[in-house]
Parts: sequence; C-alpha cells; structure tokens
Amino acid sequence: MRRASLPLWLVPLTIGCTLLVAAHLAWWLSIRGGYIEACNPYWHGCTSISRAARHGLGNYLFRLLMLPNALLLAIHWWLCRHWLRGTGGERDAAGARLLAIGLVSAHALAVYVAFLGTQGHVYAFMRSYGVVLYFGFGYLAQLVFVYLAGKRGRLPPGMTLAMKALCGLMLALGLFKLGCDLLVDDEQAKDRIADAVEWQLGLLLAGWYLLQAWAWRGERVLLEFAGRD
Repeated sequence: MRRASLPLWLVPLTIGCTLLVAAHLAWWLSIRGGYIEACNPYWHGCTSISRAARHGLGNYLFRLLMLPNALLLAIHWWLCRHWLRGTGGERDAAGARLLAIGLVSAHALAVYVAFLGTQGHVYAFMRSYGVVLYFGFGYLAQLVFVYLAGKRGRLPPGMTLAMKALCGLMLALGLFKLGCDLLVDDEQAKDRIADAVEWQLGLLLAGWYLLQAWAWRGERVLLEFAGRD
C-alpha cells in the first residue's frame, strides 16, 4: 500500500484562481459577443457578474468552471475544520459550525451557477437565493475561520491580521451598499453601485482564499491519500 500526498494550500489556491478566472473570462467573452458594454465593472458598475456570465460561450465556460469549484469549496471547509482541530480527536463544536456555514455557501454557489442563464420568476429567485447566500455565508465562514485560527494560534499574528483586514473591507463594502440603498433615490445609480460592489466583494472574497493558500503553503501541510501499488 503506497500513500500519495497533495499540498493542502493548492485547494484554496484553486478556489481563488477559479473564482477570478471564471468571472473575468465570462465578462471578456460577453463583451466580445456584444452582450454587455465594455467598461470597468469594478468602478463604473456597468454590469453584474451574473449578467456578464449569463449569455453565450461565457455562460457555458462559467458553469464548467464554477460547478466543480462549488464541490471543491465544500471540501475546502471540511479540510478547514480538521486543520483547525489539529491532530487531536476531540469533539469540536465550533469547527462543526464552521463546516455547516461553509457547506451552505458551497450549496448556494452550486444553485446559483446551475440556474444562471435560465428564464422565469422561479429561476430568477433561485439565482438571487444562490448569490446572496453564497456571498453572505462565504463571508461568515471566512470570518469564523479567522477567529478560530487566531484564538487557537494556528496562524502567525501577521497573517491573522491580514485576513481580518480583508474581512473588514468586505464588511465596509456591505455597509456602504446598505447605506446607498437607504440614501440614494436614483434606481439606476443604485443598480450601478450594487453591480460595482458585487465585483469588488467577489475580488476580496477570492483574494481571501489566495491569502489562506499562502498561509498554508508556509506550513507545508499535506493532504494524504491511501493508494494501491
């Protein structure tokens, strides 16, 4: 019986890179196909991620990349629970809650991707349900992970601070959008702000996984598999 190993940091690295590549590839293909206007979505809010990935080849490639990524995201949060617990076999209620939150985020991403590009009120609701829960529970899982990792001393203080800073920026963006919803009367301006914030949140969310990959790479933690000769 031989054993194969995989560096653990490749899991969050793949998640973060896939999130970035899928969104920007769909955006570029939709511009080339004439489905959306060419502009900087991070600043001008000219299109949402959903609209950029809703039509043509961009939709197919977005789904092709993101559906497996949703499964990988679920695996990632399972790995996070066990990494936080360390080598001990004791029960870990906080880790179990982290896993549950992460699984909701992964499930919501799968629902969102599955219904992206479909028509009808039910399908629109499922897309909205998916994207809101994916962002909301994904952020919450990242926040819980940082809290538990810092509390248990599993990450260097500098890395914990960097991860907290990203979470703080995401919270600030969410509060900014909420304030705009309450104070801005122009519906078109609201839509542009919401679209720009969605891109910015997506960038920070993906950046958090890349930061986690960096942290795990420094630890040189390996995921081992049993195999046959």
